[in-house]
Amino acid sequence: MPQQNQDNPDLLPLLTRIADALDRMAPETQKAPRLDQAEAFSWDASTNQLVPVPKVARVDLLLLQGIAQVRDILIENTRRFAQGLPANNALLWGARGMGKSSLVKAAHAHINAQSEQSLLLVEIHREDIESLPHLMNIIRGRAERFIIFCDDLSFDQDDTTYKSLKAVLDGGIEGRPANVIFYATSNRRHLMPRDMIDNEQSTGINPSEAIQEKVSLSDRFGLWLGFHNCSQDEYLAMIEGYVAHFELPIETNDLHARAIEWTATRGARSGRVAWQFVQDLAGELGKPLD
Repeated sequence: MPQQNQDNPDLLPLLTRIADALDRMAPETQKAPRLDQAEAFSWDASTNQLVPVPKVARVDLLLLQGIAQVRDILIENTRRFAQGLPANNALLWGARGMGKSSLVKAAHAHINAQSEQSLLLVEIHREDIESLPHLMNIIRGRAERFIIFCDDLSFDQDDTTYKSLKAVLDGGIEGRPANVIFYATSNRRHLMPRDMIDNEQSTGINPSEAIQEKVSLSDRFGLWLGFHNCSQDEYLAMIEGYVAHFELPIETNDLHARAIEWTATRGARSGRVAWQFVQDLAGELGKPLD
């Protein structure tokens, strides 16, 4: 009997192309993520993988000054979640450089140091929010407990990805997985610019409904933790805390004078500015910040 590829020389390339097309159309088999490699991961939406983060860039909880009230609230909320008790999603909003993202990472480390069952911190980037439902499907039902963290979360005009976030946080048919909590930081309390909400009010057929849809995203967060610009005393207290912790040799009067001069050249006072000053001071003194 003659071979098919001899009678039909074009059949084999055609079959090969069909097989390749079927492979591309078939759903990928999602491998169970290896979660024993680290206590923090970064979500890679392009490959649908959790990438281990060997060393998290964070500061010790005790070094975060001027935010005692919100610090204690977030710590308690995180502790309850780690213990399997009811806890809320949290939105940390407000002034730039006041330690919002630092607090999330420090709270994660603090609770892990005290808890027998460690929490896993997973960072998802703002531009990957649309893939959040897929991430939820991967970790839903696992024994581990996850803090999903998005830094600098906000939405601009014509951006509809906030609807994916709303469904995951509270409104989807499955709801938020019991082993997941969502922490986000933002400079905006309602995650959207004022002119975006005003535009909905002025152009919408039913403006009040349009506004409510967008503002209701923030309502999905049970905790709203506000961070405000610090006073000079709070700014100096932050610096004194860093200097004491790292044992930098400098007189208090000299430290204050230089710290005030430093913030005057930047036109702002914040935890970030305080840390930048301490880094400069430590470099000048030849002291590593380990």
